[in-house]
Amino acid sequence: MFHTERKMANTNNIDKTTRWGIIGCGDVTEVKSGPAYQNTKGFEIIAVMRRNAEKAADYAKRHHISKFYTNADDLINDPEVDAVYIATPPDSHKYYALKVAEVGKICCIEKPMAPSYADSLEIYTAFNKKEIPLFIAYYRRSLPRFTKIKEWLNAKKIGEIRHIKWQLSKPPSEQDLSGAYNWRTDAKVAPGGYFDDLASHGLDLFIYLLGTIDQVHGISLNQQNLYTAKDAVTACWLHEKGVTGEGSWSFGSWEHKDQVEIIGSSGKISFSIFHENPLKIEDKDGVKTLVIEHPKHIQEFHVQDIKSHLLGEKPHPSLGNSGLHTSWVMDKILGVL
Repeated sequence: MFHTERKMANTNNIDKTTRWGIIGCGDVTEVKSGPAYQNTKGFEIIAVMRRNAEKAADYAKRHHISKFYTNADDLINDPEVDAVYIATPPDSHKYYALKVAEVGKICCIEKPMAPSYADSLEIYTAFNKKEIPLFIAYYRRSLPRFTKIKEWLNAKKIGEIRHIKWQLSKPPSEQDLSGAYNWRTDAKVAPGGYFDDLASHGLDLFIYLLGTIDQVHGISLNQQNLYTAKDAVTACWLHEKGVTGEGSWSFGSWEHKDQVEIIGSSGKISFSIFHENPLKIEDKDGVKTLVIEHPKHIQEFHVQDIKSHLLGEKPHPSLGNSGLHTSWVMDKILGVL
């Protein structure tokens, strides 16, 4: 299962500033993403939307943004807004994205693309039919920490790639134990719970590093009964070039662990998806480690790559087609497809 993108970019008006509007100016936009759009040359955030007027006004004031809305339709239809960044919980992504596609504007959607492959396909189809650029905020594809790993793999530093495995675990949080509402563990918003929110990042990265996934099988369940979403998942898969993969994700474990190993015919690369542990490469010459720190605004390179795509300089690594494929993999693991 893989779809192709019809068009790399709209290269008209190359020198024109792209004016962005943000739907959902919550925590993720405070440091991770919002400033990255503001700091990218040729981009400007001119409007934000949040249903709470006081919070929307406060965000706009603190980030020196000229307009704020409490209705997403007003932002989407604002003639001064050229592009829309959807930073709401995933259950509303399709609702807003289809509206953005209808008016023909550039769009970036926070990951995961949508709670299901079916919703993701509907979003992808709407933008692809109109040949409108669609980006998904799987920003790890653009981070230097992970592009270095891709560079090592392409240079065959560990020979032919044979296998990849990932273990991600963490204890339940105080919020989990208290029963307080959290959209990340509400099955109506995120059926896979933290798996949707966290594992999607790693699986999408593995597809970027090793190619599309042709076969995938999974087991998922709720072991703790602390919330409605799943909390324990295991999976195995096969990449297009014959690389096998395995993963386990437990959100009721006794320890925090985030460990990935890529095993080759003549070496191994070890790293973490979320923890900033040093990259480690082991081969016939011994063991080497490398520290590559994340930027303060972690979506910085992702946003810069959006700009490069729109200028026609190079295709963005995280487009609608790749986000759709990751959604397919996620649903296969969760047993939805």
